[in-house]
Amino acid sequence: MSTVLFWFRNDLRLHDQPALHVALTSGATHLLPVVCLPAPDERTPWGFARVGSHRRAFTAAALRGLHQQTSALGNPLLVCQAPPATALPQLAQAVGTTTVVCEDIAAPYEQAEVAALRAAGLQVRSVWHSSLLHPADMPWPASDLPGVFTSFRQKVERAGITPAAPLPAPAQLLPPPDVPTSVLQAVGAEQGAASIQQPTPPQGTDARSSFPYGTPACDGSEAAALAHQAQYLARKLPHSYKATRNGLTGLDYSSKFSPWLATGALSPRQIYADLKAFERDHGANDGTYWLWFELLWRDYFRLLHQQYGATLYRARGLSELPPARHNPRGFDHWCRGETGEPLVDAAMRELAATGYLSNRLRQVVASYLIYDLHGDWRAGTAWFESQLVDYDVYSNQANWLYIAGRGTDPRGGRRFNPIKQAQDHDADGSYRRLWGTA
Repeated sequence: MSTVLFWFRNDLRLHDQPALHVALTSGATHLLPVVCLPAPDERTPWGFARVGSHRRAFTAAALRGLHQQTSALGNPLLVCQAPPATALPQLAQAVGTTTVVCEDIAAPYEQAEVAALRAAGLQVRSVWHSSLLHPADMPWPASDLPGVFTSFRQKVERAGITPAAPLPAPAQLLPPPDVPTSVLQAVGAEQGAASIQQPTPPQGTDARSSFPYGTPACDGSEAAALAHQAQYLARKLPHSYKATRNGLTGLDYSSKFSPWLATGALSPRQIYADLKAFERDHGANDGTYWLWFELLWRDYFRLLHQQYGATLYRARGLSELPPARHNPRGFDHWCRGETGEPLVDAAMRELAATGYLSNRLRQVVASYLIYDLHGDWRAGTAWFESQLVDYDVYSNQANWLYIAGRGTDPRGGRRFNPIKQAQDHDADGSYRRLWGTA
C-alpha cells in the first residue's frame, strides 16, 4: 500500500484541479485529502485577527461543500485544526508516506509553509494552477515580465496565448488510508470538523450586502460557485459588465466571481471556457472582453509574485520611498468608519459589516488611508486580508502597492479624491445613506 497526501490550500474544488490530478495519477494506491485551518488566535503585527469572522465563515462554507463532495466519492476531507507544519508530518508518518501534493502559491507566508514541510523530511510536489494562463506558456521567463500591465496584455494578445481547457472533476478518488485515532486527535480533526459546521453569522445575510455570503446564492461551496456563474451567463450579464462594474451596491453590478476564485471553489479556466461558449451563442462585446481583461489583471499580479517574491512585501515595496509611518489613531478610525469623510466611512462600515466592498471603493479607502491619514499601507493590506471574503494574496498585495506608488507602475501612487468619487459614483447619496453617513 502507498499513500499520497493531498493538501488543499486556495483550491477548494474538484473541477479543473491539476494538482489533484497529479496526486491521483502518482501511482499511489491511497489518498488522504486534508486541509489545515488557520489558527483562530493568529494575530497580525497590527494587533487584529489575521483571518476575521467573515472570511473564516465563507471559507468554512467552501470546506463544507468540499467535504460533501469528497465524502460522496468515498474519501471524506480531513479538516485539521493545526498548522500544516504540525499536522502533515504527523499524518504522513501515521500512514507511512513522505509524499505531499499541493497547490503552488508564490507568496512568502505560503512558501514558508512548504519550506517547513520539506525541512521536516516530506517530499512536497507543488503544482501551479491558480492562474488563467500558465506561466510556462508566457513568451518570456518570469524575470522578464513586462513592467506595466498594458504591455503585458498586449503581448499576450498579440501572441494569441489562450488557456488550456479545464479538467473535469474526477469521477472517483483513491480510497483513504487508515489513520489512528490518536493521530486524528493530535491534529485537531474533531475540532476542525466541528469548526466548519458552525452556523454562518447573521452578518452573512445582511440585506445591505452586495455579496450576502450567508444566503444560498452566495454560499461558499463549489456547487454554489458554478450555479452563480451559470445564472450570470444565462441572464446575459457579461454584456453589461463593463458599463456597470463601477457600481457600489447590489449583486449584479459586477460578476462576483472573486469570492469563489479566492478560495479556489471556482477555476478561472472554467470561467473562460464558459465565457467563450457564451460569446459563441450570444455574441462578444466590450463587456465580455472586459471579463477577460480582469482575469488577465489577476494573472499579472500572480506573475509579479513569481518575478519579485518577498521583495513585494518590504516596507518600501519595489520603490526607493522611505517606509511609511503608522498612524494608530487614524488607522483605528479608518477601520471603524469614523474618519469624518462620508464616502470612506460608509465603505469601511460596509466592509466591517459584510466582508465585501466594491473594487471602486477599495481603491478610494486605500488612497484615503495612505494620502489623507498618512498611514502605513501595510496596515491597510493586513486589514483587507482579515476582512475580505474574497481576499486573494496576490491581488491584495499588488493593488495596495499600486495605490501606494510602491509597485511597478512608473506613474507613482494614485490618490482618489473622495469628494469627486462621491460625486461620480454616489451622486444621489444613496450609498452613504445606506451606511448611515449621508
